[in-house]
This record gives sequence, C-alpha cells and structure tokens, in this order.
Amino acid sequence: MFLKKAVLALQALLMATLLGGHALAGPVVNSGHIESELVAQETGIAPGGTIYVALRQKITPGWHTYWRNPGDAGEPTKITWTLPEGWRAGDMVWPTPQKAKLGPLLDYAYKGEVLIPVPITASADAKPGTTLSLTADVFYLVCEQICIPEEAKLSLLLPVVAGAPAPDPKWGAVIGKVLAEAPKPAGLKAVFKLEAQALKLAVTGGPLKGSDMAGAYFYPYSSKVIEHAAEQLIERGPEGLTLTLKPGYDFVGGGTPPAELAGVLATKAGAWEVTATAGDPPPQASGLGPPPAEAAPAAGLAGGLAGALLFAFLGGLILNLMPCVFPVLSMKAASLAGHAHETTKARIQGLAFLVGVVATFLALAGALLAVRAGGAAVGWGFQLQSPLVIAGLALLMLLVALNMSSVFEIGTSVQGLGAGASSRGGVTGAFFTGALAVVVAAPCTAPFMAGALGYALTQPTAVALGVFLALALGFAAPFVAVTFIPGALKLLPRPGGWMDVLKKGLAFPMYGAALWLVWVFAQQAGPIALGQLLVAGVLAAFGAWLYGLAQARRAMGKGSVVSMILGLLAVIGALGLAAAAALSAKPPTAAAAAEVSTPSGPGLTAEVWSPEKVKALQAEGRPILVDFTAAWCVTCQVNEKVALSGPKVAEAFKAQNAVLLKADWTNRDPVIAKALAEFNRVGVPLYLVYPKNGGAPVILPQLLTEGMVIEAIEKAGA
Repeated sequence: MFLKKAVLALQALLMATLLGGHALAGPVVNSGHIESELVAQETGIAPGGTIYVALRQKITPGWHTYWRNPGDAGEPTKITWTLPEGWRAGDMVWPTPQKAKLGPLLDYAYKGEVLIPVPITASADAKPGTTLSLTADVFYLVCEQICIPEEAKLSLLLPVVAGAPAPDPKWGAVIGKVLAEAPKPAGLKAVFKLEAQALKLAVTGGPLKGSDMAGAYFYPYSSKVIEHAAEQLIERGPEGLTLTLKPGYDFVGGGTPPAELAGVLATKAGAWEVTATAGDPPPQASGLGPPPAEAAPAAGLAGGLAGALLFAFLGGLILNLMPCVFPVLSMKAASLAGHAHETTKARIQGLAFLVGVVATFLALAGALLAVRAGGAAVGWGFQLQSPLVIAGLALLMLLVALNMSSVFEIGTSVQGLGAGASSRGGVTGAFFTGALAVVVAAPCTAPFMAGALGYALTQPTAVALGVFLALALGFAAPFVAVTFIPGALKLLPRPGGWMDVLKKGLAFPMYGAALWLVWVFAQQAGPIALGQLLVAGVLAAFGAWLYGLAQARRAMGKGSVVSMILGLLAVIGALGLAAAAALSAKPPTAAAAAEVSTPSGPGLTAEVWSPEKVKALQAEGRPILVDFTAAWCVTCQVNEKVALSGPKVAEAFKAQNAVLLKADWTNRDPVIAKALAEFNRVGVPLYLVYPKNGGAPVILPQLLTEGMVIEAIEKAGA
C-alpha cells in the first residue's frame, strides 16, 4: 500500500515537473498536408472556470481548409471532443476567412496558419492539483486543385488550479489576438430585401459610422442564400452601407426564403456578426459611391488643384483633335462660314457655342457626381453606356446629315442643331451645337484629362465642378478664339455658292458619325435591337424626305400639309421604334462574354479581363497587357487598329509568352468602374502592362503606337 502511494506521488511530482505550471500539448500530428495541435490560452483551469483551447493548423502552401460555410464547395473543419466527466466544450470561434477562387467557384477558406479557439468549461468539482487530459478528433478537407479528407487525433494535458490561471507565455497573447479580431456582434442594425433579381442587405450603426468600407464583403452562414461567386456591389452612406448580392437557391431556386440573413460583414475596419431581418433598407444606408480609399490618392496629381485645372484645360484643347469631335464641329464650321465677314454675328455665335459647351459639361459632371453619390459605379462617358442615348444620337446625326444634304431645311440657313432660330442670329443653333459636341466628344478622353478627372472625383463638389469648368473652357477655346480674331475670319472667302457645296460636303462626316453610333448600339444591344434601329433609320429618312418634299411644294405655292404631317409622323414613329429597340436590348451576359475570345488582329487574340484572370496569369509568371476599352470610345478603336493589330505586336506577345486582356466597358460594368478608380481614372482608354515577375503595372499613354506596345511587352517579359 505504501509502495503504491509512493508511485502515485512520484507520478504526480513528475507530471508537475513536466508541466511546470503549464498546459502540455500532445504531439503535433502531420496528416499529410496539415500539421495540427491543441494549444491553450491559459496555463491551467480553475474549477467551474472557462478557458480557450485552440486548434492550431499549419497548412501546406498552396492548400487550404474551409470556414463554417465553405462557399461553393468544400467541407468545414469539425472537432469531436472527449472530455472529463462534467466538462463542456462550446462553439468553435471561426476567424474571418479568405476568398479562394477556383474557376467559376468561390470558396471561403483558411491558408497558411489558422487558430480556431473553443471555450472549454471545467466541472465545478474539479480538484485543484490534478491534471486532466482533453482529446479532440479533428476532421477536415484540405484542397488545392484536388481535395483530400484528412483527420488528426489531438490531446492536451491541462492542470486544474485553485486560483485564476495565468496566461500561457507562448500562446496566451496569440489566442487573445485571434479572439479579439474574430467577428462578434457590435450593435449593428441590418435588414434585407429581395428586389427583382437582387438581394439588398443594408447594415448601419455602430462601428460602421465613418469607417473605411472599401472591399466590404458579406460571408453568409448559410450556403444557399446567395451566389458566392457573384460580385457584391457596395453603396456607402453616412450611417453604414448597402450590399447588392445575387440571391441563391433559398430565394430564387425553389428553397424556403429565410426569416433572417445571418453572417459576417468584413471590412478594412474590422469584421462583425450581423443578423438581418426582412425590411426596407433605410435611406441613409445608400449614399456615397466608392470610397476615396479605393482610388489613387489625389496627391498623386502634380500641383494639386492648380495642376488639375491646367491639365483639364489642356485636355479640353486636345479633345478638339479627337476623331469623335470632327463631325459635330463640321456643322459649326459650315455655319460659321456664313458669318465669316459679319464680325458681330460671328462673335455672338462663338459665345453661344461657349455657353452650350460649359452648360453641358457642367450638367454631365453634375449628373456623374450625383449618380456616383447614389452608390452607382459609373465613369466619364456614362451617357454613351445607355442604348437609349446611343439610339437617339444615331437618329439625330442622321437627320442633321440629311439637313446638311438639303433633303429638308430647318429655317432658311444652316446653323446646325437648333438652326430654326435663324432670326435670332443662330444663337440657339450655336448653343445646341456646343451641347451636342460635348455629349458625343466627352468619352474621347484626351491624355491630360484622365488624371485631372480622377482628381476631381475625389474632391468636394465645388472643386470637382471647377475642374470640369476648366475642361469645358479648353474645349471651347479654339472655336471662340477664331470668332474673336478678325484676321482668322477674313481668311475665309466671302459668302457664295461655295457655301452650299461646303455644307453638303460636311454632311458626310455626320453620316459617318451616325454609322459609328449604330455600330456602338449593335455592341450594346444585340442583333435584334440593331435590326429595329436600322428600320427606324430608314423611317426617319423617309419622314425627312416627305418633310423636304412638303417644303418644296410650299415654295411652289402648292399644298404641302399632308406631306408635312406624314413626314413628322414618320420621324416620330422612328424615334418611338428606336426607343423600343433600346429598351428591349439584351446585351451579352458576362458568362457568354467570358466564353468568347475577341480577335484583336492577325495572330493576336484578346481574352476577357477579370481581376481573377490577372492574378491567375501573374501566378503563371506571364506578362499581361490589359486594354480598358469601349465601343463608343473612338480613341480606343483607333489605338486597337493602329497599335494592337499588327503582326509585329503579335510576334512580340508570342515571344514573351504575354497575354492581352480586354476589359470592355461598352455597357455599364461596376467591376471595371472599380478597377479604373483604383488607378485614379474615370474613363477609357486605360492600358496597363503587368511585368511577368509580379509587381505594380506600368500605365501606358492613352495614344499608343505599335513600337510603344512592343517595347512595353519586351520590358515586362525581361
């Protein structure tokens, strides 16, 4: 008996010596791709007390395990505890996961090292001085390109102490940090609402007020409430944010819509648990657009406000050289020719043109700022992302061209759009010509405009409008200067028959502009809507011819009312048909676009851009050129033909194993808008060259040459 007690005492002494007042983990278990062990936050546990014991996993690089909701695929880690009688294990504390993209699937995963704490509560009658064993059977799925189920049997020796246990010197602070950063309730208010094919989740209050919400993301606890791989659009407001999610099976696939939408809202400022109930999102949750943190810093523009004003003015000057402006300015040239030797009328027209340009630039800028403040991701040139606007402009250009070809007349002289006000010296016509020039020309971003506009959209409204005003003044300056320089006007011959020839000759750029807009419409709306617009064009031309016929009959003193009415009705019908075509337009889906490669020239094929595609190609060590473009951007189309379509460029890409990615912004795309904002841009074109060894991309000029592209690709591949 004495011998037995001596042995037990010796064992207790040995155990105390080994533990040294600390919990003693069992051996680290390597299951193949993960090393696992149990570690404790405290050196022991008091009777009836609770401490955290964490499952620590060190994951092989390139592999990952899964969060409580694995996302589109996978299985969460599970722990089965074997504890002393009367002891309890609480719920696992899941750290915020990472997003793991694999093809079309998006998973919520852990990589590298992860600690998952679990609260362990001792029984009230646990005896101080004893040491008890905790055992955990851990099951997990570990994945790379393939997935392997693995398991580990882990153990931990935990002393029972009389007083409050001390923090473990090695793991106490580490587990404490994990617990502090783990998502937890924070008094947030959340509501959700299904609107058509969008699920709105509004979260307000608490720590969201004034926080940086760039990159905010909602991780749902249920795997069936949203489409995980779909983009989550962010709308900011003074009280919080609203996320637009793509609803999942429970909402639109035949499942049962939940009464609550629970999960984790992760932002740069932290991550919190939210539980949303059904209801209307509050107005204050949808205010501001993408936060300044997502855009390049305004300080990056040399000279601050003064530099932005200068660059905007220079950009406006250069904008007059863009191809998209020529057709509209040709109207003004024909009009100005008629007043070249009437200084006062010419100057009045110049000032009216200036007012039209300034008013339209500021109106577009105000609309852009308002739409972005409402949370929509739009950029400069947004008006031409609307098929309805494109269809209307195409018909307008056609009618203007027919007018300049003398198919019909508006008033008695050619003053461009609005020329019916000839009795007032063509002031109205000059104003609307300026307005039309801005609407069509604004998307043709000139080289100096990009930085200035990016700066403007990060500033207060008054400063932003000042930059756009400088842009408008630069755009209008050449035409206004000509009207105020007598010597320039005197270079034109005096009015005569040549003016009619000039007018009809300048009609052809307008026909070209109409055809260009029809082509843009085809990219946006698809073949069926294109056919409707072409019919509308024929109907509009027929109406213009009938109207011109009525004018000719009236000039001969014959009846013209019927022809005039029929002509007007035909034009009105054409406008209605064009509007119907635009409203019924069905642009290609992102999925369909992703399946089609866009030829960019002989031997060179552009693949569809996405942020995930860029990361995947960077991981392969390949140089990348990203072409942010749009069908309505004439500068983009010129660059594509001049600098990206030659065989030498294709050979350079092949030699460097480089890839051309095309980000097509013809239709509105918030993902592309966000990417542009990250480079302090609000419009296209934008050309980025990523080096093969990783790192930040090089931004190419907005006007490209073939040699410039080849040199950039060769440097990126070096």
